[in-house]
Amino acid sequence: MSGVYEILAKIQAKPGMYIGRPSVSDLFMFLVGYECSRSELGIENTEEEEDFYGEFQPWLQKKLGITTVSSWAKMIMLYCHDEKAGFEKFFNLLDEFKKRNQDLDGHGVNSINESKAIAI
Repeated sequence: MSGVYEILAKIQAKPGMYIGRPSVSDLFMFLVGYECSRSELGIENTEEEEDFYGEFQPWLQKKLGITTVSSWAKMIMLYCHDEKAGFEKFFNLLDEFKKRNQDLDGHGVNSINESKAIAI
C-alpha cells in the first residue's frame, strides 16, 4: 500500500482519477478517509505519515499566523479564490513543509551539532 506522500503525488498528477476534481476540500476528505481506512486495517503509519498528520496543520498555522480549530484545507481556502487554487496552493505548501523536514534532517542537524561542538 502506498504511503501518504506517494498517494499525494498520484493525486496531484491525476486528481480526477482519485478525487473527481482538483479541490483542496475534496483532497482533505480523501486523506481523512485514507488515514481512517489504514487504521481500520491495522496498518501503522510510517514516520513520514506521522509527521504529516501530526505536524502539517500546526506548521501551517504558524506559517499563516492563524489560531483555529478549522482544518488545514479551510485555512488554505482563506487565501484562495476557488477550490482548484486551494488544491494547487496545498501542493506548494506541502513541498515547503517537506523541505522543512529535509532541513531538519540535513543542514539543521549539522548546524546544531556544529554549534554544540564549538560550545564544548
